[in-house]
Amino acid sequence: MKIVVLDGYTLNPGDLSWKELEDLGELVVYDRTAPLLIVERAADADIILTNKVPLSEETISRLASLQYIGVLATGYNIIDIAAARARNIPVCNVPGYSTPSVAQLTFALLLELTHHVQRHSDAVRQGKWSASPDFCFWDYPLTELEGKTAGIIGFGTIGQKVANIASAFGMHIIAGSRTQTDQQHRKNFKWAGIKELLQQSDVVSIHCPLTPETKGLINKENLQLMKPSAFLLNTARGPIIVDEDLAHALNNDIIAGAGIDVLATEPPSADSPLLTAKHCIITPHIAWASKEARTRLMHIAVHNLSAFLNGRLVNIVNG
Repeated sequence: MKIVVLDGYTLNPGDLSWKELEDLGELVVYDRTAPLLIVERAADADIILTNKVPLSEETISRLASLQYIGVLATGYNIIDIAAARARNIPVCNVPGYSTPSVAQLTFALLLELTHHVQRHSDAVRQGKWSASPDFCFWDYPLTELEGKTAGIIGFGTIGQKVANIASAFGMHIIAGSRTQTDQQHRKNFKWAGIKELLQQSDVVSIHCPLTPETKGLINKENLQLMKPSAFLLNTARGPIIVDEDLAHALNNDIIAGAGIDVLATEPPSADSPLLTAKHCIITPHIAWASKEARTRLMHIAVHNLSAFLNGRLVNIVNG
């Protein structure tokens, strides 16, 4: 079995081992693969593993040896699922590996927005504290989370983890989701539609998948529903937010700030409106990328492939 990894660098820039995959077959790992090189590099591959390199219907049709596609991520919108199904090629993803890390970054963004830790640290190093006539000083507003309301869009595994942490901070929870599971164990919790959630939340955190229904969900109209003191967080998928509309909302004080780890186009163009928007913290799609999360991703991807080679399918998305 020949296994080809099309874009292995982000999963393993050198701090993990490929040995578990090497034990399953002949392994070839490319750090990155441009779309025009996919067929050339994977022409005789039985197994393809990909994170962000797309496999279109045309590409799949040209890969005669292909028997299995492993997605090195949870989202699988880069794969033409129907084309793979037509060829009886299973597509398996890696769910749940990044939940603790994504929830952690969500609050890293929020705490930076509410306490401006880096900015205050920079001010100290610039000598502002040394020059202060008082025993303390602050250059930016400080906001306490206790008693505030967190609106969580998407209440799957990550959304619920975020809710757990928000509750530990003493926050109230409003959740919006396609399915409403039993949450009777939670205090200060309620389900709500998107408009009510946006209107009542002090913090809106996005954790839903990217679907035709959620693409562009956070647009000019819906941003207008939010409190002017509210913060928006996105560690899910970039296209859920209309970048231009969020930049306008930030620059015109329609909302107080945003912390985002994902953008509609990644990496962003130099003229992306959010790069110059006020009160906007942007991290480069790193919520998933802790070493612990990537280690889990590697183990689950290997487990998925090992199961396939032994006649079983786990984490299949096109069954």
